[in-house]
Amino acid sequence: MCISCCLQVPETGYQEIDNNETALRFAGRIPFAHAVSYAYFTNDGLLQHLMHGLKYRNKKGIGYFLGRQFATSLLSTGWGGSIDIIIPVPLHKAKKASRGYNQSMLIAEGMSQILKIPASDKILERVRETESQTNKTRAERVSNMSEAFRIRESAPLKGKHILLCDDVLTTGATLEACALALLKEESIKISIATIGIAIS
Repeated sequence: MCISCCLQVPETGYQEIDNNETALRFAGRIPFAHAVSYAYFTNDGLLQHLMHGLKYRNKKGIGYFLGRQFATSLLSTGWGGSIDIIIPVPLHKAKKASRGYNQSMLIAEGMSQILKIPASDKILERVRETESQTNKTRAERVSNMSEAFRIRESAPLKGKHILLCDDVLTTGATLEACALALLKEESIKISIATIGIAIS
């Protein structure tokens, strides 16, 4: 991306605000340490076009780039350095086979390069291919994602601070389902990071 385009990405600055909109969307739903989004996602906005290229046009470099940019903004926080592992929201194996990659893992890898924290897509898996979340209400999205994820391998997660990452936050139903699966492990702490947060 050129410098001009970089400057047009509408950053939220949420990493410096505890009670930000991302955190408020998860408040009372799951226990979490921190929740942040890098930029605002609006219809026909620059971030929407970038995400479309990342997800549907094989523009993998966008994922790495945005992950690095996001992670750089987290370096100024007091908690970014306490993360032990970055886990992306997984795709169902059929969707991943069709697309060829998981865009959230590309973001996680970009973040990993800057934060010097490992990223792994081997821990959490999507066990049920869910219907599209588009045009569903929040309650319908939560129901759709129920029991859709599980921990794939017996990883040493006890006592770890996990950064769960995804591309765009809407209602948070997918991330909530992932967090609930991870929280079945003992004594872990979860923080949430998304590149975009959808706003009207």
